[in-house]
Amino acid sequence: MNATLTAIILGIVEGLTEYLPVSSTGHLILATELLGYDAERWALFNIAIQPGAILAIVVLYWRTFWDVFTGMFRKDPSAFAFIRNLFVAFVPAVAIGLALGDQIELLLENAVVVAWALIIGGIAILIVEHYARPTESGGVAGVTLRQSALIGLVQCLAMVPGVSRSGATILGAMSFGVDRKTAAEFSFFLAVPTLTGATVLQLAKHGEGLTRDQMGLIGIGFVVSFLVAIVVVKAFVAIITRIGFAPFAWYRIVAGTAALIWLGAR
Repeated sequence: MNATLTAIILGIVEGLTEYLPVSSTGHLILATELLGYDAERWALFNIAIQPGAILAIVVLYWRTFWDVFTGMFRKDPSAFAFIRNLFVAFVPAVAIGLALGDQIELLLENAVVVAWALIIGGIAILIVEHYARPTESGGVAGVTLRQSALIGLVQCLAMVPGVSRSGATILGAMSFGVDRKTAAEFSFFLAVPTLTGATVLQLAKHGEGLTRDQMGLIGIGFVVSFLVAIVVVKAFVAIITRIGFAPFAWYRIVAGTAALIWLGAR
């Protein structure tokens, strides 16, 4: 397949799935199997285009970030609570990612793990949707320190490809009493330091010797993932506010089952 077309397809997949509870990493791994391209060649690309999705959140929520930034100079308690909550939730991923990074990278080669994680995650979403009783939290700054720490621990489950970082954090937050909209926004904002850290770490480890052509492909994937993520995040918030997460749960179960059947039949 043409390299430029592959970059565009992977950029679309990243933008579509990064903030939905369906696992962007899992879909990129399955795309590797489905399209039959060299996974090792594109592994760094998949990491390097994540900043495009990060930028989408910064653009969509620029006013929130600006209010927090200026609030720090005004010594606004809510601004400090916002930063504190994200920092506390971010720390577990840093600790576990640094300790188990090599083992986690091995899982990225296993499409069967992804398929099972999609199915199990879909069932988990349905269970949480049915039993969780979240209450109005008053935004990310209103989330308690305990809830933030628990969300950070749950986020670490997403290091298993197919689990979904956004799914783990959003559904985890709801399980701990955070309302849907705040849980989604907490997940969006937490993605900024988490994905930035993961990208910097992987580029530091594997980014030596990138060619001009590779950088060009990364640029294409970056732009595509940014544009797609802008549209997806807006639609996602509207869907979960009106309908909930059940459509994403059933999608995961169907996609995971189809992937298992296809992988077994090859």
